[in-house]
Amino acid sequence: MTTGLDLTVTEVRLTPVLVADPPLLNTQGVHQPYTPRLIVEVVTAGGITGYGETYGDTKYLEPARPLAGKLIGRQVTDLNGLFALDVAVDASRVRDAVDVGGLRGVQTADKLRLSVLSAFEVACLDALGKALGLPVHALLGGKVRDTVEYSAYLFYKWGAHPEGVAGEKDDWGAALDPAGVVEQARRFTERHGFTSFKLKGGVFPPDEEIAAVRALAAAFPGHPLRLDPNGAWSVETSVRVARELGDVLEYLEDPVLGTPAMAEVAARTGVPLATNMCVTTFAEIKEAFTRGAVQVVLSDHHYWGGLRNTQHLATLCAAFGVGVSMHSNTHLGISLAAMTHVASTVPNLHHACDSHYPWQSEDVLTERLTFDGGRVAVGDAPGLGVELDRDRLAFLHRRWAEDDGRLRDRDDEAAMRVAEPGWVTPAAPRW
Repeated sequence: MTTGLDLTVTEVRLTPVLVADPPLLNTQGVHQPYTPRLIVEVVTAGGITGYGETYGDTKYLEPARPLAGKLIGRQVTDLNGLFALDVAVDASRVRDAVDVGGLRGVQTADKLRLSVLSAFEVACLDALGKALGLPVHALLGGKVRDTVEYSAYLFYKWGAHPEGVAGEKDDWGAALDPAGVVEQARRFTERHGFTSFKLKGGVFPPDEEIAAVRALAAAFPGHPLRLDPNGAWSVETSVRVARELGDVLEYLEDPVLGTPAMAEVAARTGVPLATNMCVTTFAEIKEAFTRGAVQVVLSDHHYWGGLRNTQHLATLCAAFGVGVSMHSNTHLGISLAAMTHVASTVPNLHHACDSHYPWQSEDVLTERLTFDGGRVAVGDAPGLGVELDRDRLAFLHRRWAEDDGRLRDRDDEAAMRVAEPGWVTPAAPRW
C-alpha cells in the first residue's frame, strides 16, 4: 500500500496549450492571438500530483518529452539529480529561433535546457510540499514577506487583432499614444491596485515614449516608473532618454543590447539600468557586475532553471550590491504562484516584480490568483497552493491540438506581417 509520502515518480504528464493573448506591441512586432504554454504534472506513487509551467513552443516541448520519461522511478526530492539529467536540445532550433538577440536575449542550448528543467523542478517542489503538508516557500527556507508586490505591465496595444485573425476580444481598448497609455494605467490601478508601472517601449520613436512616461508621471506623481525598449536604442539615444527622464524613472531596462553597451550607458548616466537580456545565466554575471553594466537583475525562474537557482542569483546580487526583481513573459497562474513563492523568500527584493498575468483572460486553474493593492498574498497551503481545472486544461489543449502549426511557436514578427505585409523586425539599434 502506498501513501502520500511515497515520493517515487510514477508518471509525468505534459500538456501543451494555446492561451488567448491580446495584440500587445513590442519592438519585434505584436503578440499572436494565442500563445503556447506547457503544463507539466509530476505524479508520485503516493498519489500526489505536482504542477509546473513553462514555454510551450516546439523547441521547448521536444526536449521535455524525453526528459519526462527519465523522471520515472526517481524521487521528487532528487532535485540536484534532476539537473544532472541529460536534456537533448536541437541546436538548429536555438540557432533559428525568432527571439535570438530579441526579447529574451541571445538564446543558447543551455538557456533552453534550463527553461525546460525549471517546470520540472517546480512540479517536484509542488508535489513534495503537498506530500509534507508544507508550502513551497517553506521548502525554500521560509518566507520573509506575506505579500509580493507586482507592477502594472503597460503595453502599446491595438484595439483588436487584425481583421480576419481569430482571437478573443478584450475590453482594454487601444493604447497608441500617451493618453492611451495613461488610460491603460488607470484601468490597471482600478482593477488590481497597482502602484508602480512599467511601459514596454521600443515601439515608437523615443520622443513619443518619453512623452508617454512623462504623462504617466503627471497622472501618477511619485509612483515608480520603468521603461523597457528591449535593446532597440543606440548608446547615444539611451543616454539622452535617461537624462530626459532621470527625475521620474525607477530604472531603465535594457535600452541597448549587450553588456559592453549597457556599461557605457551606465557610465554616462545616473539612472539605474535593469536587465533580463544581458544577464540571464550565471556565466554572464562576472562581466556585467564588474563593469557596472547593470544595477538591477530581473530574474526569471524559467530562464535561470527554477526557484532554487533564483535564490542563488539573489544571493550573488546581494554580494555585489546589485538589485534584484523578477521578469515576466506571457504566463498562467502556475508560474505566477511559483514566482510569488520564491519572491517571498528573497530578502533583497526591493522592486515590484513584473507580471503579464492581468493580460491573460484564460487560465488552467480552478481559481485565478488575485492582486490586492498590486500585491499577491503568499499562501501557506501545501505546495504551490493551486489546483488544475481539468476541463479548462482540456479545452486549451484541444485548441493547441487543432491548430495547423502556425501558433505553436510564438512569432511576433509573423503576427505583425498579417497587418503589415513585408514587416521585418528592424535591426538593432532601431533608433
